[in-house]
Amino acid sequence: MSQQILTNARIVLADDILHGTLRLVDGRIADLSHGVTAVPGAEDCDGDYLMPGLVELHTDNLEKHLGPRPGVAWPVHSALTIHDAQVASAGITTVFDALCIGEDRNSLRATTLAPSIDALRHAVAQGHTRVDHWLHLRCEVSSPDVLEQLERYLDEPLLKLLSVMDHTPGQRQWMDLEKYRVYSQKHEHWSDERLAQDVAERRVLQETHAQRNRRAVVRLAQERGLALASHDDTTVEHVAEGAVDGVTVSEFPTTLLAARAARTAAQAIVMGAPNVVRGGSHSGNVAATELARAGLLDVLSSDYVPASLLHAAFMLADEPGWSLPRALATVTRTPARLVGMDDRGELAPGLRADVIRVRGTPHTPLVRGVWRAGQRVG
Repeated sequence: MSQQILTNARIVLADDILHGTLRLVDGRIADLSHGVTAVPGAEDCDGDYLMPGLVELHTDNLEKHLGPRPGVAWPVHSALTIHDAQVASAGITTVFDALCIGEDRNSLRATTLAPSIDALRHAVAQGHTRVDHWLHLRCEVSSPDVLEQLERYLDEPLLKLLSVMDHTPGQRQWMDLEKYRVYSQKHEHWSDERLAQDVAERRVLQETHAQRNRRAVVRLAQERGLALASHDDTTVEHVAEGAVDGVTVSEFPTTLLAARAARTAAQAIVMGAPNVVRGGSHSGNVAATELARAGLLDVLSSDYVPASLLHAAFMLADEPGWSLPRALATVTRTPARLVGMDDRGELAPGLRADVIRVRGTPHTPLVRGVWRAGQRVG
């Protein structure tokens, strides 16, 4: 029997915080109790929090390590190892690596897609990752190649989540074309003429492919029993279309109106943790804290900064009407349940021993220990 005892901790439960002791046996939570134990070998947590390991449904962090600088392609297996270590150090024990399907064939995302999935599959099979990795494929429906690329991975065992998205300028995330101009010229260094050409070309692609591809992606998700998310809904019509398609997750709605419609449609509302930490959206869209105050926030996603997930949960706990257990559910129990993972996301007897030890500091929470299925990985 493999046993670990963590004591003198503030244990964050579903609706309470218990000062006591947590016992892990053979990768599961055996029991928890009030008070401090003097059992030999127990780890004294010195009053730190014990929390469920974080569950991340959408991170682009792997892509960041695949291309650490413009024009630099990093070896895929090395990038995956760095990414895995970074999410573990952030307290994330279950991560959905969000890879984009439907990018231009010459883009870094397109050329690294197959190698990334191969590397991930190999690392998981060999037990070479610190945390649990799963696939979230983000389908750019305006791309002419999205279905061809997607069909290669539909039977991938790691695939649990699909999302439909459309980044055509002038709508959804890029409703404000001025924001798109600033973003594109910063990253692409385009002239105004080249930018106008890009916008025109992408609008033609949308008109030609988006609706047909969206219908096909939805059908494939339904046939495979995969959870389906919609990305950057902006209008009531966007949400209504998703409701018809069987969308259960509204990722990053850009307006209060869309978030309210998502709530009416019983869709879980996901917002970016960086949005919380920064105090607003980098694209000029609705602030996550505004939705939280309106009761329109269910899940946080670290998106492009893994450490933002826990930081944002602590910040959310300071909002009126929120508590630390409620805020923590947005990064643990709720995302786990959305993708059918009922064995994690909460500190309760019988569940997986995915546990993090956290010290609250004046500036940001500090992760001091990470256990995945009872094994210390950080």
